[in-house]
Amino acid sequence: MVAHKFTVDLNKPLVFQVGHLGESYQEWVHQPIVSKEGPRFFDSDFWEFLTRTAWWAIPTIWLPVVCWCISMSVRMGHTLPQTALMVSFGIFLWTFVEYVLHRFLFHIETKSYWGNTIHYLLHGCHHKHPMDGLRLVFPPAAAAILCIPFWNLIKFCATPSTTPALFGGGLLGYVMYDVTHYYLHHGQPTNQVPKSLKKYHLNHHFRIQNKGFGITSAFWDRVFGTLPQTKAADKAR
Repeated sequence: MVAHKFTVDLNKPLVFQVGHLGESYQEWVHQPIVSKEGPRFFDSDFWEFLTRTAWWAIPTIWLPVVCWCISMSVRMGHTLPQTALMVSFGIFLWTFVEYVLHRFLFHIETKSYWGNTIHYLLHGCHHKHPMDGLRLVFPPAAAAILCIPFWNLIKFCATPSTTPALFGGGLLGYVMYDVTHYYLHHGQPTNQVPKSLKKYHLNHHFRIQNKGFGITSAFWDRVFGTLPQTKAADKAR
């Protein structure tokens, strides 16, 4: 008896289909479909709504929280230069978190039904449909849940008065990351720095998907040796 390979029906909700791909999921999810119209994830309108987020919702929701956190440290007696330093360090810490999550969690290889399903929800959907404008930023409901362990981790490592500013800096770094990520996919940069970032990130999607994990910069890719080779270097090999 010959086993038939599972085929995903793109006209039906995808989330509970992709798990059936098994070991072929990794190959399937890294063959991008370039379309601004994203697929449907769930039969339920409620769960479907939670997977779609307009980019402007991220700064609208989280920047007030950032300001509140920073003001807490100021009210606890820290000077503005001290607070600015803590916020800057929080942003720097976020760039490391961004790299680690992208490389080791979002690009984990799965083959089980639930492993594939969860991975698709976390990041696989973005690689399969990289231009889906409503699934480029992290849903606020999920981000709010993740804020709790991150706050507690910083609270454990820092003092009561420095925790809010460090957390606020990290959260500001996240906002900058998500907005930058959206812009790299849908913006048309004219300046050299954003043009280079856009090229760098789209290279990750369409050419070398196991390199170039930084979004806001290539700093940690340089540190950990995951900087992708240029096309010229590939041809020279």
